Amino acid sequence: MAEILVLGAGMVGVTTGLALQARGHQVTIVERGVPGRETSYGNAGLIQTEAVEPYAMPLAPGALIQIALGRGYDVKWNVGGLLSQLNAVWTYALNSLPAGHRRATLTWGKLIRQSTDRHAPLVAAAGADNIIRRDGYIEVHRTAARMEKARVTAKRFMDEFGVEAKLMDGRALRALEPAIKIEVEGATHWADTWTCSDPGGLVAAYAALFERQGGRIVNADAGDLHRAGNGWQVDEHTGEHAVVALGPWSPMLLQRFGLTVPMVFKRGYHRHYHMETPPNHPIADFGNSVVLSPMRRGLRIATAAELTSHPRLTPPQLKHGEKAARELFDIGAPVEAEPWTGRRPCIPDMLPVIGRVPDQPNLWAHFGHGHQGFTLGPVTAEIIADEIDGKQGWAELQPARFKR
Repeated sequence: MAEILVLGAGMVGVTTGLALQARGHQVTIVERGVPGRETSYGNAGLIQTEAVEPYAMPLAPGALIQIALGRGYDVKWNVGGLLSQLNAVWTYALNSLPAGHRRATLTWGKLIRQSTDRHAPLVAAAGADNIIRRDGYIEVHRTAARMEKARVTAKRFMDEFGVEAKLMDGRALRALEPAIKIEVEGATHWADTWTCSDPGGLVAAYAALFERQGGRIVNADAGDLHRAGNGWQVDEHTGEHAVVALGPWSPMLLQRFGLTVPMVFKRGYHRHYHMETPPNHPIADFGNSVVLSPMRRGLRIATAAELTSHPRLTPPQLKHGEKAARELFDIGAPVEAEPWTGRRPCIPDMLPVIGRVPDQPNLWAHFGHGHQGFTLGPVTAEIIADEIDGKQGWAELQPARFKR
């Protein structure tokens, strides 16, 4: 049994603590704020089993022109935000080509298909069933062209990964989601995905479970991490091992310990809106680069990716997403005075960083899940916990791939 520090109390950090705790270790989670209130809070509330391919950068000529001219809503950028991560973005683009994307998918698909199985015992033990639904989400297709593309995708996902999906025409969709007020071509029902009406609340429930089982969560600055004899220390808290699970803040810390990890920081926004009759499922309207999720606080409108150094006061993606949402539903006023914003920690090769930090005994990395930290936290927590216990890690995910 070892004493272990886990830095970060998002979904990835908290589930790391739980996985290590289950193996008999004494674990202290170090968090500067409140568990589940950073990146883990701001997602669309999906625990996905169908997202078997990592998000590739749009590279079709038409898409690139739209992005360059600032006309699309899938990716927005400004000069400062792009230049500050230009090398990482370029590498991400190269890995979005078919060969690189296929290589990443071979590993990614194995991870994502485990997600609900890994969340299930934690949801039960944490008593969080009241915020979980197990009937999937709806991807709407407004045009015939998008519907045809959806048919191809559904068949490919079934043939290659065993992902089941139900394709519906507009009439079937309206029967399932009567709140939709316009005619659309059809939809895909990804029924195996789970949804959560309070993502931050789920992380908090997992954190409370961790504490009930004897773990400690302490407020301290993870940036204080330093060597203490043969172990590690943050503030007055010590451990034989330390796990860096700080999401987008991880590379900055690890740079001090000789590991340079490139990262694409994709900013996202969301805002909640009053809605008298919310949809029965989250609604993905990818044609408008938005996901609309019924949450405890209202309908959450969540945006796609933005490459900017600082958040915008009036993000155009959120404005467009609200317009798309109002076309589909009767929506009221915003709940919050301002939108929430956070950054997704995306690694250019599209795979998370999980394993031993080179040349730093008992220092471990667990971050870089891109858009899917909320989904994959319990899956990759088992991988890092096994490796700390002396078992074989996943070669494709090792931090050593960045050591030069």
